[in-house]
Amino acid sequence: MGFFDSEIVQQEAKELFEDYQALIKLGNSYGKFDREGKKLFIEQMEAMMDRYRIFMKRFELSEDFMAQMTVEQLKTQLGQFGITPQQMFDQMNFTLERMKAELEKQP
Repeated sequence: MGFFDSEIVQQEAKELFEDYQALIKLGNSYGKFDREGKKLFIEQMEAMMDRYRIFMKRFELSEDFMAQMTVEQLKTQLGQFGITPQQMFDQMNFTLERMKAELEKQP
């Protein structure tokens, strides 16, 4: 059975995509959130990034051809912007850390 034939993989990919889309949409109102709302949003984004990192690691560790192709496509797409997947994760973590630091400065 191929990597993408797994119902678990398909369900997790669907949930991850839907949750990410919902968070991005919610993030458009980030500036209007109170302190606790911002804190909760950051925590949810961190959890989302952990889930995404684990999901991508499964692709990397899989011997399935399509999973390996997916990893290579991501590398190629990110490479067009001059970054690697690790740099993408690092940048997202940096952004979330900066958001937390700004939040700590607020009364």
